[in-house]
Amino acid sequence: MQKSSFWKAGHTPTLLAAFFYFDLSFMVWVILGPLGIQIAKDLGLSAAQKGMIVATPLLAGALLRIVMGVLVDHLKPKKAGAIGQVIVIAGLLWAWLGKLDSYAGILALGVLLGVAGAAFAVALPLASRWYPPEHQGTALGIAGAGNSGTAFAALFAPSLALAFGWQNVFGWCLIPLGIAFVVYMVYAKDAPSAPPPKSMIEYLHVLKDKDAWWFMFFYGVTFGGFSGLASSLAIYFNGQYGLSPVIAGYFTAACVFAGSLVRPLGGQIADRIGGIKTLSIMYMLAATFLFIASAGLSSPVMAVVIFVLAMLSLGTGNGAVFQLVPQRFRKEIGVMTGLVGMAGGVGGFYLASSLGYSKQLTGSYQAGLTIFASLAVVALIGLSLVKGRWRTTWGSAAMTTAKI
Repeated sequence: MQKSSFWKAGHTPTLLAAFFYFDLSFMVWVILGPLGIQIAKDLGLSAAQKGMIVATPLLAGALLRIVMGVLVDHLKPKKAGAIGQVIVIAGLLWAWLGKLDSYAGILALGVLLGVAGAAFAVALPLASRWYPPEHQGTALGIAGAGNSGTAFAALFAPSLALAFGWQNVFGWCLIPLGIAFVVYMVYAKDAPSAPPPKSMIEYLHVLKDKDAWWFMFFYGVTFGGFSGLASSLAIYFNGQYGLSPVIAGYFTAACVFAGSLVRPLGGQIADRIGGIKTLSIMYMLAATFLFIASAGLSSPVMAVVIFVLAMLSLGTGNGAVFQLVPQRFRKEIGVMTGLVGMAGGVGGFYLASSLGYSKQLTGSYQAGLTIFASLAVVALIGLSLVKGRWRTTWGSAAMTTAKI
């Protein structure tokens, strides 16, 4: 079968609009991480509380991805995304003009920012439905590269906070989010072929399939590692090495850019050599680098190098997981994106909160990093258990043109 050119196979304006919307949504989703040092100083927060303020948007975003996945299938992706963007813009307006002077207030803001994290469940189906199976990895890799927005938060938020105050940063965020909303409304379009909406009972049926749980676990490790580190590394570099908020933000941005920009590469590699093989290699590498990081490197420069390598592995793994999901659950891509994305957010919440508690209880981040590295090893073992069945059933050459 002759494969069509990727750029002729789908709808490029929708793909790029989905990326832009996803990118800026993720920027504000993790904004409390880079601002966490200044917020914690002003409010007198403990290490565990610092961990919770950066972890709360991750958990809220995880749970709201299920809601957004349902809206995607019932209202179509474009309308669901528009609703989410209006809620986020309203939340940031409140955060900018309101009175945020308590731990509870910051946690409430974290819940609202979770709506931005739920953009994942919109952007990926919006792009995916335009592309054939052999281009799913590349399409979802490009759309999913919106993860890079987390790097913009780390790069600019600390400097803006020093210049204008951390609460005014939320006001500054309204400008790019407004632009993204206009671009989205003008250029994003729903694919002509979309599965019919399902009842809530039918959504629960997918959870009876053990493959759904495997994908949730696999993404809980890859994206959980990425998002948890993206939210926590600024606080980590400040607490571990005494770096200033701005320098800690720059170091974090380097790590996050690495993990986000390789997501399309992960999808492309998976399209070429298969998602299973790509994911297996990435789990081995991620586990290795996270174990090294857990040792507590003496130099912050060495720590950046190791975390960049870990994020490269996790980001590539993110792309590989979403090369596989549309092959297995083509008709349920909306709800599966929500479920798998939820699991990724839960993984991020666990990592971010565990690092805070690890620091408070033991005086070190070692335990939190070691346990998460061990989860990558468990994921590798799990993948080795299912790969034979996957390659001889839904992933066989008789069932799909894509490499599994």
